[in-house]
Amino acid sequence: MESLGELLSQIKSPALRRRSEELTAKLLSDPLVLELRSLYPELGEDELRLNMAKLYQYVQNARHCDSCPGLDRCPNDFPGHYTKLTVETVYGAASICDRQVPCNLQIQRERELAIKKRIHSFYVDERALNEGYSEVEIMSKDLKRAPAVGRIFQYINEVKENGLSPSGLYLEGHFGTGKTFLMCYLLHELAKAGYSGVIVYMPEFVEELKSMFQDNQKLKETVEIMKQADLLIFDDIGAENLNPWVRDHVMGSILNYRMNRKPTFYTSNYSLSGLEKHLGFTSKDGEEIHKGERLMDRIAPFVEVVPVRGVNKRGQK
Repeated sequence: MESLGELLSQIKSPALRRRSEELTAKLLSDPLVLELRSLYPELGEDELRLNMAKLYQYVQNARHCDSCPGLDRCPNDFPGHYTKLTVETVYGAASICDRQVPCNLQIQRERELAIKKRIHSFYVDERALNEGYSEVEIMSKDLKRAPAVGRIFQYINEVKENGLSPSGLYLEGHFGTGKTFLMCYLLHELAKAGYSGVIVYMPEFVEELKSMFQDNQKLKETVEIMKQADLLIFDDIGAENLNPWVRDHVMGSILNYRMNRKPTFYTSNYSLSGLEKHLGFTSKDGEEIHKGERLMDRIAPFVEVVPVRGVNKRGQK
């Protein structure tokens, strides 16, 4: 394939030839090209002229990036990327090489997509997972919950420094105090550190499990996701309408696998003793205290209770 420089040299029309030479001279005197030549003094005039297309794209991309209109409106040929030029010696001669490099906005988007891929949610409002997080705002939004927020921050730092432990957190508090939000923040921060996570809204999840009773493959896949995730959060546990099968065979199986292996987290309006009473009663079999105790043996020893105090923020702007 002929280079742009060779094509320009073949132009017969004097006017076009003159115009092309003006454009060539303008491009070769561009500050970016002059900077490239200063970095690579071995570059000769002939090599530059043979690579006019690369130089043009390099300069054009740089101009676009200087006045970036945003990633979704990127005018570069390869959106989210810009042309980077280097010079290599090939058979004793300097040769210009170009490659497409992701810009900072593209790198940030790729990081965000990678984070989202590490987080799996069942029936949890996606807005809680996708919104931006500010540590200052989280801490100052309600000073009554500041001790709980501080513990969440501490837990995140401990995992980043020392890795996962089998112990999770049990966030206990009234409606609307931000327990789910804090768990989503924890999940998001640790996903940035490379950990996978699952968050489950218990009332809807339990109802969905009942419909999976006839779909053994889907049930098996769902349970396996929850077993293997680095972080598992049961959100609003105690608000679900349990049946013996969900409690003993699904939750029991998940928690039995995870204890002493991976941390499990909970948010609840119940204390641990209140949750035990809840787990010991089903609409089908009534009160089965020992069944509740059995499941609590897989919960209580592996969590630290964190009271979340504050006012109900639901409905507040």
